[in-house]
Amino acid sequence: MFGHRLSTEYEELRRTVAEFANDVVAPKIGEFYEQNEFPYEIVREMGRMGLFGLPFSEEYGGMGGDYFALGLVLEELARVDSSVAITLEAAVSLGAMPIYRFGTEEQKREWLPKLTSGEMLGAFGLTEPEGGSDAGATRTTARYDEATDEWVINGTKCFITNSGTEITGLVTVTALTEPLTRSGESDAKLSPTREISSIIVPTGTPGFTVSKKYSKVGWNASDTRELSFTDCRVPAANLLGQRGRGYAQFLRILDEGRIAIAALSTGLAQGCVDQSLSYAATRRAFGRPIGANQVIQFKIADMEMRAHNARLAWRDAASRLVHDEPFKKEAAIAKLYASEAAVDNAREATQIHGGYGFMNEYPVARFWRDCKILEIGEGTSEVQRMLIARELGMNS
Repeated sequence: MFGHRLSTEYEELRRTVAEFANDVVAPKIGEFYEQNEFPYEIVREMGRMGLFGLPFSEEYGGMGGDYFALGLVLEELARVDSSVAITLEAAVSLGAMPIYRFGTEEQKREWLPKLTSGEMLGAFGLTEPEGGSDAGATRTTARYDEATDEWVINGTKCFITNSGTEITGLVTVTALTEPLTRSGESDAKLSPTREISSIIVPTGTPGFTVSKKYSKVGWNASDTRELSFTDCRVPAANLLGQRGRGYAQFLRILDEGRIAIAALSTGLAQGCVDQSLSYAATRRAFGRPIGANQVIQFKIADMEMRAHNARLAWRDAASRLVHDEPFKKEAAIAKLYASEAAVDNAREATQIHGGYGFMNEYPVARFWRDCKILEIGEGTSEVQRMLIARELGMNS
């Protein structure tokens, strides 16, 4: 297990990214956010820093780091802005990691060097309009055409991060690789363990359509779109891993991704503390700084407590992952606690800022808009509680 003190290597990484977030991201991100623009300049700099390659081996262009290092980076980025943090998280955890974990050697060598360098972004097409938390209810289909040795994909995916940028290169799509229904069998009788497979679909493939960007409440400087597939054909060799193992694959990817989202949530929670401390020290009311009032002190003390505990939770889960120990329950706990801590801290930070907390020029307004999705994406809070209960042996 990792101790409470970071090693020299981890601390240097954390400090480097903190400086980048404060010196490069903070001065520019507000304008990107308000104009709903993807921050290509910042993303390119993150690529040059090697952040997209952190947890991947050097043979594929990675930095030879691990998931703990990724968590440190996501936390420091999210202390300043969550759009930049989620762009990195989705590119690494959802875009490149499935290929790294389950791809053939040919797939790894074709795609990973571009993904780990940040030259290209990947996306993960899991969620569908009728299947959010119930990911096993996938309706997108992939029919194998023996005559052409291709998969023919039909269906729709929604809320897919990094799927429509100018540097997006692929989307890994989950799809049914057997008929949706069999003779005499209704949809309701289908098991979530029916044959679901993962297939790599390169950007620009005929039949693959990327819709316009969503109008979102938050994460406005990140890219999120709906995808549709109409007789979209890709080579049979684009199957990711074993046919029929797509469900198990994305469960593993989501377990890991929950640690990353917990780290990101911790960063937002800590950013709320940072901004509130600064504001409370300079904002005066009734002849003294508002930070001199015990009610404000107690609010910020509670905020710091939540951020601290969230940090302990994600670091514990990440250390278990890095040491090849079971981590599913700990990942769910970390994601649940940290995301709720982020929402609580954003609410309190906005209250401390008063009317200014409602103005977009203040970072806490961004934090307030960005926090709620953390209780929804990569498994809702309700799903996390189900997972924790299940890991405790409380099966219904």
